[in-house]
Amino acid sequence: MQALWMLVASAMFAVMGSFVKLGTEHGASLPQIVLFRGLPSVILLLLWARAARQSIVPTSWKLHLWRNVSGVSSMWLGFFAIAHLPLATATSLNYTAPLFIACWMLGWGGTQRDPVRIASVALGFLGVITVLRPSITDDQWLAALLGLCAGAMSAVAMLQIRQLGRIGEPEWRTVLFFSVGVCLSSAIGLLLEGWGRADLEGYLALLGVGAAGLFGQLAMTRAFGHGSALLTAALQYTTIIFAALIGMGVWNDHLDTLAWMGMGLIILAGLLSVWRTMRDPAGA
Repeated sequence: MQALWMLVASAMFAVMGSFVKLGTEHGASLPQIVLFRGLPSVILLLLWARAARQSIVPTSWKLHLWRNVSGVSSMWLGFFAIAHLPLATATSLNYTAPLFIACWMLGWGGTQRDPVRIASVALGFLGVITVLRPSITDDQWLAALLGLCAGAMSAVAMLQIRQLGRIGEPEWRTVLFFSVGVCLSSAIGLLLEGWGRADLEGYLALLGVGAAGLFGQLAMTRAFGHGSALLTAALQYTTIIFAALIGMGVWNDHLDTLAWMGMGLIILAGLLSVWRTMRDPAGA
């Protein structure tokens, strides 16, 4: 049953990505999209915390700060990539976080340089190169590089989330403070860029971003909280497959054999990295 929750989460995140792309096509600004992604979670979690009489005072302000800096940066960069790249390509780049974590472990994490981690890094970045080759046009390289940076920043955020879990911070409070950080960053963006010129379809897409993102977050939290951590982490890569199918169905994205091979290599590398990390938690 928990595997089903992760599949629901993956589908919701792919749908959220499609709404991000659709919103930008209909005049929504990036700060608007970020605001609608974070605001529903803030409202819902604050209402729940009040009803359940839960304290919102964090265990560690410092860890939340670094988690927000990295996580919010990753969200902005990832949304920019989704807006300017084929949906499956942008999603693949956003899901390279385990590869960067493996690189950190090999270089500075004090872990053994075992063949599995080395293979996962090599396969993963070979997959990135395969995805980016001729399918990326000259005006898309900036978005592709920022999408890869989103994966790197997401890796930093994951490490901070791991530390928050180790000190006993509940998942809902971590999500709450992240969502608050998302809303604050969007407010700064709106002050600098303005509200945007979204039409009716653009506003419907913005509502879709908030709804799909919220349901995806809740489903993923339940899956990680009650299911097999390894299976759940593996199933999150189905987001790439869902995104590819949506991209082909809505935007007529045509993925050639090399692009599919590249996405497959990224998925395989991520699975290897996740499996090796969970087999050796002391070195993670």
